[in-house]
Amino acid sequence: MNNYQMNDIVEMKKQHACGTNAFQIIRLGADIRIKCTNCGRSIMMPRPEFNKKIKKIISSADES
Repeated sequence: MNNYQMNDIVEMKKQHACGTNAFQIIRLGADIRIKCTNCGRSIMMPRPEFNKKIKKIISSADES
C-alpha cells in the first residue's frame, strides 16, 4: 500500500495511547511523520515500518 500522500488520514493497526487509531500524514520521505488526530502528538517512523503498520486510508487529500 504505497498510494498515500501528504495530509491523508490513515488508520493504523494499533491505536495510539489516547485511544484513536486515525493519524494524519504530515511528512513523507525515507521517514514518515504522522500526527494523531485526537491529541496532536506526532510519531516518526521509517517507511518500511509504516507500510507494515498501516491498515487503510480513511480520507485522501485529493478528495477534499
